[in-house]
Amino acid sequence: MATQETPGGPSVGYITNGFPAPGLRRTVRHITGHNDNGKSVFLSADSGDHHKIMGDQQAIANILYSTIETPVDLNDDVDIKHAKENEPPLNYTNGTVVRMVDFGPGVGTPLHRAMSIVYGAVMEGEFELTLDSGETRVLRQGDVSINRAGAHAWRNLTGNGNLPGRMLYVLVGSKDVVVNGEKLGAYLGWLEKYHTGE
Repeated sequence: MATQETPGGPSVGYITNGFPAPGLRRTVRHITGHNDNGKSVFLSADSGDHHKIMGDQQAIANILYSTIETPVDLNDDVDIKHAKENEPPLNYTNGTVVRMVDFGPGVGTPLHRAMSIVYGAVMEGEFELTLDSGETRVLRQGDVSINRAGAHAWRNLTGNGNLPGRMLYVLVGSKDVVVNGEKLGAYLGWLEKYHTGE
C-alpha cells in the first residue's frame, strides 16, 4: 500500500513483516459454535488464518473471516472449514469478507472500487477517505464509512502521519450497480496483485 497511486510512500523505515504491525496491539478473534446440547461454546481464539504483507512491507491485511454465500450454512462447521482453507479474493459476489488492515505511518491506497457494500470502521487512529469525485472526509476512531461500491482511497493520518493505524472492513457482495445506463466495474489499481479472483 502507498499514498494515493504510487507504491512506496512516506513511511520510510517502517517495516512490518507479521501481524500485528509494529506499534499496534494483537487482535484476537473468538469463533463460537454449538455443543451436542445446542448450547453456544467457544471453538477457538486466534489471530486469523490468512495474513498478507502489502506494499513495500508498509501494511498488512488480516482476514478475520469469510463466507462464500448468504445466508451462510453453519451446519457441520462447513463455513469454518472453508474460511480456514481458502484465502478469499477482495470480496465474494454472494458472500462476505472481514478484513483488518494495519497501515504504516502515512500509508494509503490507490483509488479503487469493490463491487460490494463495504462497512469500514476506524479501529485505531485517524484516516482520510477520498472519493473519485474529489470529496474527502476524515474519520477518527469509532467512525464508520458505508461505501456502496464507490471508488475511493484511504490514507493513514494517525499522529500527523507518523504513527500506524488500523481499519476493519466488512465486505458484502452486491448486485451490479448501474448509473445512467452504465454498469460500474471493479478496479483495484496496484492492489490487484494482492487479491486473487473469485
